[in-house]
Amino acid sequence: MNVAEYFTRTGYKGSLKTLDLETLTAIFEHHIHAVPFENLSIHCGETITMDLEDIYTKIVKKKRGGWCLENNQLLAWVLKTVGYDTTLLGAQVFFPRKNAYGTEMDHLIVQVVIDGTPYIVDAGFGCSYQMWKPMELVSGKDQPQIPGVFRFTEANGIWYFEKMRRKQYVLNESSASSDLIENKEGRKIYLFTLEPRTAKDFQPQCSYLQTSPDSLCTKKSICSLQTTNGIQVLVGWTLSEITFRYQEDVDRVELTTLKEDELVKTLKDKFGITLESKLVPKNLPELFPI
Repeated sequence: MNVAEYFTRTGYKGSLKTLDLETLTAIFEHHIHAVPFENLSIHCGETITMDLEDIYTKIVKKKRGGWCLENNQLLAWVLKTVGYDTTLLGAQVFFPRKNAYGTEMDHLIVQVVIDGTPYIVDAGFGCSYQMWKPMELVSGKDQPQIPGVFRFTEANGIWYFEKMRRKQYVLNESSASSDLIENKEGRKIYLFTLEPRTAKDFQPQCSYLQTSPDSLCTKKSICSLQTTNGIQVLVGWTLSEITFRYQEDVDRVELTTLKEDELVKTLKDKFGITLESKLVPKNLPELFPI
């Protein structure tokens, strides 16, 4: 594995001499704008592993994306290799339909400490709840970013991550599943503690998420990529293109239902992905707001 090859993949050409917040932010931004969040392997008959070399080959050499266990593990390796103080943390995702957090540690995030100040970097949540910059780990502070206002709050050693987003102006809503649209402006995202984790700690959930019929990841084929001014999301056959701040407090959402012969081209043109196996798109009913 080679860090220089990773930076070629993401397009980062900046200096690594000063390991400050500015450099961390630039590395992070290049990652989320170059590497999609996607679980397409599950719907192509491929197995996702926690092996770092497998992840490197998939994302860097094959120019694929990955879910949190892949994106954030790779990013953590890069940051540690160049010299940042990094720690893997485990989170439990909030499920809107159940109005509850998951009971299992199913989301991997990364803590980076710079000059004594901790930051959270998470390049693996995807869609409109993806942070665009590292976030200072401080309780109760609104941290505005282009996608919306993010916030951490802490209670009894548990940290909660949430987002306030803008209203959405939706085009062609009738042509796609209403599951893709969420009307609430506030959204809980996940909770976590500061207990250090290892990649092996996530192996049980890695297996469960790609095999269980109850897993969101087996119910929906998902691919999302942050653009310069919004995001692109493909769930099943539905392509959602979101423009942040279409108006002062409004995001624009355009939904398109793809035809079968448009799928391969869309993955290539919109997400830079060429699959080795045939994708079987899936979008079973389950609230998955974009």
